[in-house]
Amino acid sequence: MINFIEIYYLKHGNERQKQAFRILTDNKILAKLYAYHPILVGTIPINIDIENSDLDVICEVSDKAEFNAELKALFGTEKGFTISESLKFDAIKANFIVDNFEIEIFGQNKPTTQQNAYLHMLVEHKLLLEKGEAFRQEIITLKQKGYKTEPAFAKLLGLEGDPYQELLKLLF
Repeated sequence: MINFIEIYYLKHGNERQKQAFRILTDNKILAKLYAYHPILVGTIPINIDIENSDLDVICEVSDKAEFNAELKALFGTEKGFTISESLKFDAIKANFIVDNFEIEIFGQNKPTTQQNAYLHMLVEHKLLLEKGEAFRQEIITLKQKGYKTEPAFAKLLGLEGDPYQELLKLLF
């Protein structure tokens, strides 16, 4: 199993993963967020990204106002910078572009290793290993047709109900 806590695995990945590693390290994105225990999650780490996939970084945040100010100070001058609050997830989200990669930073008052984005990625990685290359390609095809990642997995697995909750049931 890959150690997704650190991003060194990206150095030896596909071209897009290597590019993501360079962007994150050259711009010190994770280093700047170190106090918030950042983890890169989403489709790029598990090689099911499509052309417009972004770099998703989750953070553990206890003080949303402080995090909001910190994001503005660290990344406020980056191209396309926006920041918003998600009431649904009680979180702060910032988006910006670095070297033609959109970066999304998501901060929630929960340890990063317990956040759904991280847990979903672990389940999806496990399923990709179990089901093989043809399954991975089917996921990518569904994503290219407009499916979000979790609903694409749920469709191929025949899961009923909320795909986000149903995938979490497969973790253990």
